[in-house]
Amino acid sequence: MGVSGKPAELLEIESVLDDQVPVIRRFTGGGTVIVDHGTVFVTFICNKEAVPNLQPYPRPIMSWSSSLYSKVFQGIGDFHLRENDYVFGNHKFGGNAQSITKNRWIHHTSFLWDFNVQNMSYLKHPKRAPAYRSARSHLDFICRMKDYMPRSTFMDKTVEATETQFSLRPIQLEAIRTCLEAEFCPSSRFLTNEELEAAAVALQS
Repeated sequence: MGVSGKPAELLEIESVLDDQVPVIRRFTGGGTVIVDHGTVFVTFICNKEAVPNLQPYPRPIMSWSSSLYSKVFQGIGDFHLRENDYVFGNHKFGGNAQSITKNRWIHHTSFLWDFNVQNMSYLKHPKRAPAYRSARSHLDFICRMKDYMPRSTFMDKTVEATETQFSLRPIQLEAIRTCLEAEFCPSSRFLTNEELEAAAVALQS
């Protein structure tokens, strides 16, 4: 869930509790997504001056990321940015979220490489939805990336497109393990069952 998301408005809480589905409130904005092995994440964490002439505000950053992914999906599935989503034609396959501070910004995307149809039943139809959704159900609104390109091709093309903007070098997980072990107080966190139950009760009252 996005930082300002309300569980009672976004989740089928009874089903979430019955099936013990973990719910994370992340520190960035954006909507609510189902995350599993079929989700692919791409994140840009940048100093304010990292991209020349880019104003550190939501719309310019979104536009910049869209131009980068236009290289990745060139000639594939009528790719474009619609409102805050990446779509093929009229079907969403990527959701975006951001956090912007004085000197840095983060832009990350959750790509629907694949998804379990049953898992979509944990999500309610949000009150605030993009106009192009046109009240469609989740399954009519989204599509799978795997129907458009191989996963390895997506990875390779994303690296290639990113290299047009930055100088890249691969890093093994072991090389950053000491950073991962440093003391850190994350602002993203799991919601407790008590919080979810309270949200459900508040909805009924």
